[in-house]
Amino acid sequence: MDRNDTELQELQKRLNYAWRDPGLLRRALIHSSYTYENREQGEHNNERLEYLGDAVLELIVSDYFYRAFPDKSEGELTKMRALTVCEPSLAAVARRLELGRYMLMGRGEERSGGRDRPSILADAFEALLGAVYLDAGLEEARRVALRELADIIEEVRTGHAMRDYKTELQELLQRKAADPIRYSIIDEQGPDHDKTFTAVVEYRGKRMGSGRGKSKKEAEQQAAKMALENYPDRH
Repeated sequence: MDRNDTELQELQKRLNYAWRDPGLLRRALIHSSYTYENREQGEHNNERLEYLGDAVLELIVSDYFYRAFPDKSEGELTKMRALTVCEPSLAAVARRLELGRYMLMGRGEERSGGRDRPSILADAFEALLGAVYLDAGLEEARRVALRELADIIEEVRTGHAMRDYKTELQELLQRKAADPIRYSIIDEQGPDHDKTFTAVVEYRGKRMGSGRGKSKKEAEQQAAKMALENYPDRH
């Protein structure tokens, strides 16, 4: 591996958490582009940990807002959670932790700016949380998550969080009818380590917007943003 134990110890100090199984921490920081370019090493990437961490994070944040705001409606709590665990918010936390610096990734991904790509950073934070959960359980994962997300949660609480265009569009359209809003990825361009996705959003059979991004989530957010901008009677 390209990292040394000193670097991993440095990250553990930043998180105020020491892994019992350091292998989990190492795996949380391996991007799929690295395993693709180094198949002979037989390394596992962080995608399974990201999958687990995503679910753990959603439970932790849902539980926190449920207990902290007993007077909020289900819709309000859902919006608060979405703002907290969205890609821009998690990427901001990952940048503060400098996760990009600690990651192992392929040369192509690194050359294309992967160490600061929001989707990669957000996924890495979720993978890190999944690794904490496997290493020490839910309560330790809760402690780490709520501490690292404290600033984001405060911004959400005070109404200063980054905008979630998908939630805004859903609320706008469902004031009139509860018809489903459909997002589709209609195009993918570029190699696996540097893809660009194109998404469209449709409502009642009509295409309302399209958007591009370096992740499917980002493309969908951009499609929702266009739909909001083009909506005739938004106000």
